[in-house]
Amino acid sequence: MVVGLAEIGDKTQILSMMLAARFQRPVPIVFGILVATIANHAVAGLAGVLFGSLLNGGWMRWVLGVSFLGVAVWALFPDKASGDVVSLGRGKVFLATVCAFFCAEIGDKTQLATVGLAARFEHFYPVVIGTTLGMMLANVPAVLLGHRAAEWLPIRAIRLTAAIAFAALGIATLAS
Repeated sequence: MVVGLAEIGDKTQILSMMLAARFQRPVPIVFGILVATIANHAVAGLAGVLFGSLLNGGWMRWVLGVSFLGVAVWALFPDKASGDVVSLGRGKVFLATVCAFFCAEIGDKTQLATVGLAARFEHFYPVVIGTTLGMMLANVPAVLLGHRAAEWLPIRAIRLTAAIAFAALGIATLAS
């Protein structure tokens, strides 16, 4: 529940909607989010169980801030396809989602929550399963909304809004 609630309005929900609007292939996007979340939270859970409180540091803020800015720049440029909707095969959409989502989760509050929960309860599997379920419950509706919104919303406006949001998050993260 902690991770599901923390995910509401988070950058990864914006990323989920942006990927759905851009690629219009919700199934490989959902599976990409699932794989990236399991991988990210498994690493975080293992770190939490093994190292506990030793993982505090300012470098996470810099990695996170720069990744936000990178996604903001990426969102501004349409891919080389007719229009703004990108036509890729399921495998490429899946891989793009895994990479983007995994990177966006590095240093995110849900990843840090996973580290903290694993350190607190010293149980790897229940924490990773629970945090992954929370992420999926928060992001699958965002994918479905983004996929449907692409049918009636201008993709350029979605891309620009996402770029502005990620740039603001990057600047705020680096400035804090």
